[in-house]
Amino acid sequence: MILRLLLFSTLAFAQRNVTDDEVARVHKAALLIDTHNDVTSRTLTGFDIGENASTGHTDIHRLRKGGYSAQFFAVYVAAAFANDHSAANRTMQMIDTVRHDIVERYPQTFELAYTVADIERIRRSGKIAALMGIEGGHAIEDNLRLLRNYYALGIRYMTLTHSNTNNWAGSSGDIAGGTKGLTPFGKQVVKEMNRLGMMIDISHVSDKTFWDALEVSTAPMLASHSSARALCNVPRNMTDDMIKALAKKGGVVQVNFACSFLNQAAANASPFINPALRAKLNAALKDFKGSAEELFAKAREVRKQLGIKEERATLADAVAHIDHIVKIAGIDAVGIGGDYDGVDCTPDGLEDVSKMPNLTRALLEKGYTAADIKKIYSDNILRVMRETEKAARH
Repeated sequence: MILRLLLFSTLAFAQRNVTDDEVARVHKAALLIDTHNDVTSRTLTGFDIGENASTGHTDIHRLRKGGYSAQFFAVYVAAAFANDHSAANRTMQMIDTVRHDIVERYPQTFELAYTVADIERIRRSGKIAALMGIEGGHAIEDNLRLLRNYYALGIRYMTLTHSNTNNWAGSSGDIAGGTKGLTPFGKQVVKEMNRLGMMIDISHVSDKTFWDALEVSTAPMLASHSSARALCNVPRNMTDDMIKALAKKGGVVQVNFACSFLNQAAANASPFINPALRAKLNAALKDFKGSAEELFAKAREVRKQLGIKEERATLADAVAHIDHIVKIAGIDAVGIGGDYDGVDCTPDGLEDVSKMPNLTRALLEKGYTAADIKKIYSDNILRVMRETEKAARH
């Protein structure tokens, strides 16, 4: 491991010429899995993923152009649904939009996957494996029976919190939740997820919740869409100690492509860092249940009112986060969780799902091998899935 880390510290300064043929060959050979895409918030309100869209980040044409083999679609449940006890209803609607509006509507393109074996089989058939992960533990309404039903419907990971602290786990998204960890019931949730074979996702959680979950879980965990706090200091990102500890237990950090999680200037212009923007946005979105487009429009409006300029991240920023995680925790500790259609700013060079070959080129230029890229794109997350399935069997 020490030799491997030393090698990558050298690669960080390497740059080599890469041909188009090499990029195409390596990209096609790698089974590309993204663990977080929020296009579901659009399909739920009528967006047709089969159209060649001029807005948003995701449609079938762009997924094919990007070379995707499998996509985890986010079953995102906004915090407002917890306020009036409608979280379970919303969760079922989100599950249905994946099963009905995506998979059933386009069976020639997608097939629902439940296991690693399913992903590999579907990839061989030429289709895209569709998987689901719940974003926001309040979706279970403090009830393990709902958790078990969600698993039966195909949910294969759950983010323990979203930006809101729930009744059993603290979130990185609010001041009160920042010091809260797992309650006794929260530990029960983690254990039941282990028993079922559902991956535990620690994106969005407080640092205390992360450490509590790491101690309780008998299976490796993932951060489905997080980046490195050392490079972009926001609470949503993971510290070096967290990344190393997660990797030591076999887990993986799936790098998020949101500008404000990759680039510090972009973060400084976001509600994560700017208190005035956060206060005004929180007030405007207190009971918000609208679409992603409406959310982003509201954020742009508030930013304009406060005279805050939006900053962009770049492809190089995304590579830097991958590089950093590899240097401190090894090549087995990193993957991709783009958060496409869940954010209003994506990096130059990674604007939407069709641009993933650009990342392959950048990694090859940086000195990563085809085998390294295969690990980043699929092998690492498939390992976590296999270990989660194995822990459930035992």
